[in-house]
Amino acid sequence: MRQILRRSFLQMIAAALAVPGEYVRGQSAVNGPTGKAVLVPAGKDREGNEHAVGVSHTTYKVLTAETAGAMFVMEQANAKKGGPNRHLHHDQDELFYVIEGEYVVEVGSDRFHLKAGDCVLGPREVPHAWAFVGESAGRLLLSYSPAGKMEQFFNDRDKLGIKKGAYSSTPEEKEAMRSYGMEWTGPPLTIED
Repeated sequence: MRQILRRSFLQMIAAALAVPGEYVRGQSAVNGPTGKAVLVPAGKDREGNEHAVGVSHTTYKVLTAETAGAMFVMEQANAKKGGPNRHLHHDQDELFYVIEGEYVVEVGSDRFHLKAGDCVLGPREVPHAWAFVGESAGRLLLSYSPAGKMEQFFNDRDKLGIKKGAYSSTPEEKEAMRSYGMEWTGPPLTIED
């Protein structure tokens, strides 16, 4: 029974992340597009870079090229409350997994209060937003599947004129989001201090 539940869980995660079935049937990323396993230590970035995205310190964990475009994974570390504007992805499902702290995630009209170990899937074409609401540090793992242009978007934020430490919604930024397969749909979540 335990093995059946585990297999069902893995199949559900694979479907949510659009990972090819071979990964579920026993292959690992070791046999994937890069041909080797890659360790990314806690708190470190896959490429050793520093990324500031909105109110978060961001580290990349799985790069788009390492999965032949199947997914992109990054971790957001938060000390300041808040999060991005409401938006949607036309081609990516986004998985929110809380490693530490407390977050509110809104997907469509549903709002979830998440703590460490909780996750929620934000399907493509459904407006969503998240906000760090904890009193101590928080860490949120974000997975995009398929990866699309998400990694490129985060790498290009400076070139797009999106200021570090801010989530904003100027007409130029809204247009830039469109070119990466996203749409701005509203303001950030309201956070009560």
